[in-house]
Amino acid sequence: MEQGFDIFNVLSMIGGLSLFLYGMNVMGDALAKMAGGKLEHILEKLTTNKYVAVLLGAGVTAVIQSSSATTVMVVGFVNSGIMKLKQAVGIIMGANIGTTITSWILSLSGISGDSMLIKLLKPTSFTPILALIGVVFLIFMKNEKKHDIGTILLGFAVLMFGMDAMSEAVKPLAKVDEFTSILTMFEHPLLGLLAGVVLTAVIQSSSASVGILQALCVTGAITYANAIPIIMGQNIGTCITAILSSIGASKDAKRASAVHLFFNVIGTTVFMVLFYLINVFMPWPFLYDVAGAAGIAVVHTAFNVLATVVLLPMSNVLEKLATIVIKDEPSKEEEDQDAVLQLLDYRFLDNAGVAIAQSHKVAVEMAKMSRDVVLEAVSLIGNYNEEKAAHVRLIEDKMDKYEDALSAYLLKLSGRDVSKDDSRILSTLLHSVGDIERISDLSVDILLGVEQMHKKEQEFSKKATEELNVYGRALKDILNLTVDALENNDREKAILVEPMEDLIDTMNKELKKRHVKRLKKGKCTVELGISLSDITDTFERISDHCSNVAVCIVQGDDDEFEAHDYRKQQKADEEAWFAKKYEEFEAEYALP
Repeated sequence: MEQGFDIFNVLSMIGGLSLFLYGMNVMGDALAKMAGGKLEHILEKLTTNKYVAVLLGAGVTAVIQSSSATTVMVVGFVNSGIMKLKQAVGIIMGANIGTTITSWILSLSGISGDSMLIKLLKPTSFTPILALIGVVFLIFMKNEKKHDIGTILLGFAVLMFGMDAMSEAVKPLAKVDEFTSILTMFEHPLLGLLAGVVLTAVIQSSSASVGILQALCVTGAITYANAIPIIMGQNIGTCITAILSSIGASKDAKRASAVHLFFNVIGTTVFMVLFYLINVFMPWPFLYDVAGAAGIAVVHTAFNVLATVVLLPMSNVLEKLATIVIKDEPSKEEEDQDAVLQLLDYRFLDNAGVAIAQSHKVAVEMAKMSRDVVLEAVSLIGNYNEEKAAHVRLIEDKMDKYEDALSAYLLKLSGRDVSKDDSRILSTLLHSVGDIERISDLSVDILLGVEQMHKKEQEFSKKATEELNVYGRALKDILNLTVDALENNDREKAILVEPMEDLIDTMNKELKKRHVKRLKKGKCTVELGISLSDITDTFERISDHCSNVAVCIVQGDDDEFEAHDYRKQQKADEEAWFAKKYEEFEAEYALP
């Protein structure tokens, strides 16, 4: 006697669903981690060609197995000003196509046949092997990429086991009349559509909700009449994630999420109207056939491909519609937003690789601003200008805000699971951001000395000015070297900073000695000597902070940074190289 559907089947179904969702989440996170900041670079290199955008959107989504994640990333990029709304439209459409790859993978569970090849293609045959390989990679391999691959394989295995468990648990539902009658309700297009919207909005994944529908196919009670409207609703329900992520974002970011919604709503409406209108005059012969997992995948893919083919030529219409719905008037919040801080979008935190790439951009922008404001302050020596002085203070205040924002963002990232390369960049940024901000602080110290001299109408002697110009050139070059090393993660340039920093220390001592000689000869005053000493000491402190940043870049793989210990080791291990570079710089910046 065949067992009916009971509480134990419910528990098995819940367990299978839990494994399925967990496996999908683990696999998606591991795939995103492996991709890291490369996703950002791929999307940033996007051309204005909307067809290329569709392909990129589909490709990125196929890699990370989540159209919601891709769309949220796009909303973040638009909000940060990295991407224009026009570029985002194509990626959003492509994401809908890319997400269908999951349904094809899951459709393997529906394969049946007696041949050896068919049996090998069944997940129950190859998934245990993948799980074993995943465990071996995780336990016995030390290579990080192999660990990530192991996690992906295990995530996939758990996903497929969950899918199989769900399918087995719901099989007895085929004999339950109440279940069949409920499904009959969903043959009504609007009810089926609503069910798909609600289910997907709750679990926030169209791939997962399609997978659940595929699992129910084993009951034999799911027909295409039930499945088609539910699949249509699932495509609309997945928009909820992007809509939620756009709350508090810029107007264009909100428009990007609106485009995602409009694309699915219009596509669904057109598809369903045409489909059911044709059915009135020429009934579809397959409509009441039992749907299989592969059939669900076909419908899911066909809809998204056809919707893209129809709506892509009208992408400008979707963009204009979003602009009409979300007006152009800037809000007070948008007026107050800073373009640099917008890069630190909290939507990216779910994809740590992208968030680290954004953080690196902000740190580089801070380094450039610190360099520029120092050089602006130096330019005021002997040439004071109130407008420039006010600008120096304005930039220094802005840098304080940037440091607070970036430090908070990096701390949130520090607990995330990231790749080794991203971890090294994160460590470098965490240890460098304070030094970068401190460099901008020292620009104000230079400014204060210049202002004192301006008030007292003092000027350095011609000889002191010439020496200070050479010293200033060395300072400018060490700042440029540090910024370039940070921007390009260039260790070769970072290594060059240390001998330059040593030379700047020596130059500072030499400038003071020369001043004492001029003082003895009556060619200078004690008061001017104090001003000169303050400025040259500030130059030296700036170079010290440059050295700290460079050490972080060179030693980025270490968890602990001890700059002075590293410097001693560097000089001991590479004394000849260091001496040679020092001599080269000494000749280049010889004092007159």
